[in-house]
Amino acid sequence: MTTVLKLGGSVVTAKDEPETVDADALAAAADALADATDASNDADVVLVHGGGSFGHPHAAEHDVSPASGTHDAGAVREIHGAMRRLNERVCAALGERDVPAVPHHPHSAGYVDGDETLALPPDGVGAKLDEGFLPVLHGDVVTHVGAGATVVSGDDLVVALARGLDADRVGVCSTVPGVLDDDGDVIPEITAYADVADVLGGSDATDVTGGMAGKVRALLALDAPVSLFGPDALAEFLAGGEPGTLVD
Repeated sequence: MTTVLKLGGSVVTAKDEPETVDADALAAAADALADATDASNDADVVLVHGGGSFGHPHAAEHDVSPASGTHDAGAVREIHGAMRRLNERVCAALGERDVPAVPHHPHSAGYVDGDETLALPPDGVGAKLDEGFLPVLHGDVVTHVGAGATVVSGDDLVVALARGLDADRVGVCSTVPGVLDDDGDVIPEITAYADVADVLGGSDATDVTGGMAGKVRALLALDAPVSLFGPDALAEFLAGGEPGTLVD
């Protein structure tokens, strides 16, 4: 069974403090992943994390987003460098708990083609899984045919990985317990974006990739069931549950 899991940037970083890891939250997530991978050796897990206070401020400074590109090589290095630094922290936290986490940088592994489609060959990730590693990807800046380089969000990576690896389950962990309605209650299931368009909004902090609305739009395109949940439900999801909001 293959599971694609995303930890939002707001989960692993303090999004309003530049390049600051939320050490307690990252440790808790790493503990949950360590417990799950130790107990379920037959389950393949691919981890994607967001940019949080590392990638987003640099991308915003250079006006780089999924829709706005740059040919400034210095800007590309700056954005990618910030994401590598965060990725190293995430991999290190997992490694300290004997999780066989290894980086898989989208900047080198993928690109956006002339049809505006993310090309992310799954073979490299699959090979890592076959050799017993837990690949850790992240939102990144990638070459974009005709636009120089643009940002690819963690949500877009989740979609590409889930399709390419024929994932059985997808989980998206953010700082809220699911998609909330106007009364602040968790919406148990979403089957069409139009059903929740009125209640979806963007992120409170700097986020160049679309916030919750972007997440739901991207995840509705998948065949695999997707659970959207908060950090407290991570262990439940990894144990096979469907906490929070089910997007299907």
